[in-house]
Amino acid sequence: MSAHRLPAVSAAALPAPLRLGRFELPNRVFAAPMAGVTDRPYRRLARQLGAGYCVSEMVTARADLRDTLKTSRRANHDGEAAPIAVQIVGTDPEQIAEATVYNLQRGADIIDINMGCPAKKVCNRWAGSALMQDEDLAARLVEAAVAAARPFGAPVTLKMRAGWCDAERNAPRIAARAEAAGAAMIVVHGRTREQGYGGQAEYDTIAEVKRRVAVPVVANGDIDSPQKAAAVLAQTGADAVMIGRAALGRPWLFGQVARFLAEGTLLPDPPPAQWRDWLFAHLDDHYRLYGEAVGVRSARKHVGWYVASLPGGEAFRRHFNTLQTAAGQLDALRRFLHDPRPHAAFCLAAA
Repeated sequence: MSAHRLPAVSAAALPAPLRLGRFELPNRVFAAPMAGVTDRPYRRLARQLGAGYCVSEMVTARADLRDTLKTSRRANHDGEAAPIAVQIVGTDPEQIAEATVYNLQRGADIIDINMGCPAKKVCNRWAGSALMQDEDLAARLVEAAVAAARPFGAPVTLKMRAGWCDAERNAPRIAARAEAAGAAMIVVHGRTREQGYGGQAEYDTIAEVKRRVAVPVVANGDIDSPQKAAAVLAQTGADAVMIGRAALGRPWLFGQVARFLAEGTLLPDPPPAQWRDWLFAHLDDHYRLYGEAVGVRSARKHVGWYVASLPGGEAFRRHFNTLQTAAGQLDALRRFLHDPRPHAAFCLAAA
């Protein structure tokens, strides 16, 4: 894969590397937590391809739901490299504190508090980005997590939106209170809860957060290319970028952004002959985590993202979604991606 050399981008000449607690992160390009997506197989692949830091899918702070299969899979970090960051969602300070201890005792290194999820089923319980309507409660949740994490020497971070609605972009106020409560890093998605994932992200609010606090600030929202990452860093003064939906089906974007920010080198997208091996490795890991019945269903969205831009990709996606076995999915992919090599049977022993 050849590289094109562009002039160095001085605005993105980031000091290396960023420290978070006792951890020194290899770069400042992070993978955003996304429910139903950023599970352990995805995080491992994202790191392999250049993400300097990954955060788990959100896990509930409620103790009565910890033993569900869904939550246990989200909290599975087997074979994952440190630092392991777990995002917790909840509304009760005591539950947040208990969940912080619970996850740190089971391998987490960093705790992230979710105040960014715009999903109705989360916000209807006054969790996620709904918490931004109650700044006092938001501060108490951070305080509770920080106090619970202190004996472990673990940092607590916060991910939130620019605000609840267009008229109330209160992220700067919440960031200042979170820093006072002990938060070690602030991530801001440049949309309001009201926007969901529609419209365009704005970065002025992130810039104001950066002016208000001394802890590292991470810019998130609509960062879909190395050039956009550099421009957002220049506009906001943020310490790092976090990439979410733009990396779906193209996890090599993390490495492309990291390389561009460090060297001004623009790497082209890899051809399918190169990324198909990454996809097959991702699927094998995916099937092992979920088992065949669930893994086959949940693999469909990942494969759909990968093939979306390929000729015949939409027709293949529809066919792929009818397949009921892992072996059938892998065989179909090999034919579609013109890979002549036989694929070794995956092992479900760890599922």
